[in-house]
Amino acid sequence: QVQLVESGGGLVQAGGSLRLSCAASGRTFRTYVMAWFRQAPGKEREFVTYINRSGGGTYYADSVKGRFTISRDNAKNTVYLQMNSLKPEDTAVYYCAASTSASSTEGHYDYWGQGTQVTVSS
Repeated sequence: QVQLVESGGGLVQAGGSLRLSCAASGRTFRTYVMAWFRQAPGKEREFVTYINRSGGGTYYADSVKGRFTISRDNAKNTVYLQMNSLKPEDTAVYYCAASTSASSTEGHYDYWGQGTQVTVSS
């Protein structure tokens, strides 16, 4: 079992940057594909990005491509989300998740963090 704890959310002005972190418990972190999802008020949770087990492969939603970067440090059991050029529409609760397969589908993820709020003001 994997426990995930996100941190790094906050309030930022449009055009600014934030870096989210997700710390995982357990010795099996490196065996999981890690992803970030987000849920805006009144909307369904949506896929943002994932990174493969080694960190050598990534995939992004079109809405964040070129602005967000996912990375991982398997020695620290941590996955990161660097968010640049933030827009008001990026406002959401951001969740990290772990899966045994590389997927943009929420249902393929077995473990979830509690989420961290990101608010981008205009």
